[in-house]
Amino acid sequence: MKRRALLLGALLMPTAAHAQPRKPSKRQAPKPAAKPAPVHAAKPAAPAPPPGLKEAKTQLVAFDASPFPYRSVIPGTTKPFLDARDGKRRGHTTGRGDVYWEETTYSDRRSLLYLPQGFDPSRPVMILLFLHGQGATLERDVVLRQAVPRQVDESGKNIVLVAPQLAVDALDSSAGNFWRGGHFAKYLDEAAERLMRLYGDRKAGRGFNLAPVTIAAYSGGYLSAAYALERGGANHRVNGLILLDALYGEEPKFAAWFAARRRQAFLLSAFTDSTKEENATLQGLLTKRRIPFTRTDPRALTPGTACFVGPTGGLDMHGDFVTRAWQADPLKQVLSRIPGYDPVHGKKNA
Repeated sequence: MKRRALLLGALLMPTAAHAQPRKPSKRQAPKPAAKPAPVHAAKPAAPAPPPGLKEAKTQLVAFDASPFPYRSVIPGTTKPFLDARDGKRRGHTTGRGDVYWEETTYSDRRSLLYLPQGFDPSRPVMILLFLHGQGATLERDVVLRQAVPRQVDESGKNIVLVAPQLAVDALDSSAGNFWRGGHFAKYLDEAAERLMRLYGDRKAGRGFNLAPVTIAAYSGGYLSAAYALERGGANHRVNGLILLDALYGEEPKFAAWFAARRRQAFLLSAFTDSTKEENATLQGLLTKRRIPFTRTDPRALTPGTACFVGPTGGLDMHGDFVTRAWQADPLKQVLSRIPGYDPVHGKKNA
């Protein structure tokens, strides 16, 4: 099309006879050539920030799927959990005969969430679910006395912590809503969402939703652990169970769980003289199922490992067992031996 337009223009041009004379144009001095722009060396790209959190993040947040309040019956009975009344107050009578009231003992919906410094959701993630013992609160005992967040951090692993408040500062091991079928799975689903919000990036949600879960139960936390494993609906996610002087009963439930999941999970029970008999019972149940176990402190907690450490002392050692058992900071040591969750930011395992 351009070529056709050029030919048409040539035909319409005036001949030399009819062309108008043109005045000679003044010659203009040529403009000096523009100087080339100086070439600067390219600035090196800023180094990418190191992955992971620069600072740890902690939060106490109320859960919809919390263990308490609980207003149903005690499993295996028709007895209501809240069986005591004082005017409008409702309470629970423990096996010792003590009465604890709902508004002070069984109404705290909070859970403790902790993301350690250096945590990186782009790497393999594990969730530690910590179930505290009797007479405990999250702030005073789990954070300060038992130092669970610190031990998670110092393990050097890419592990996050979730710890629900059970009965508040009471001599009661009741499991509350963890007695309900499927409730433990609901709790873990909500925990994944809460962890994602705490981290601050929706992209991390998938990692939290798929993360394996290790349950660590201390003392009276055994009851919540047993029912979570028996009827919680989330055994496909549980990759390990740590009992810290916690085997005060429900040995058949723990034996059945490990028999079904030992190709994918580990079992470690450390104990004092206070739970020596129950640990012997669990060992006997595993022997009947021809499941091997050791009585030594393992170097690695790989799937299929079952080990018993103890007795490590008398009843006087029970109160500080989470921080002082067969060695200092035993939870930290155990977590550091779970393979597959590499250290972050160059942290070294203990």
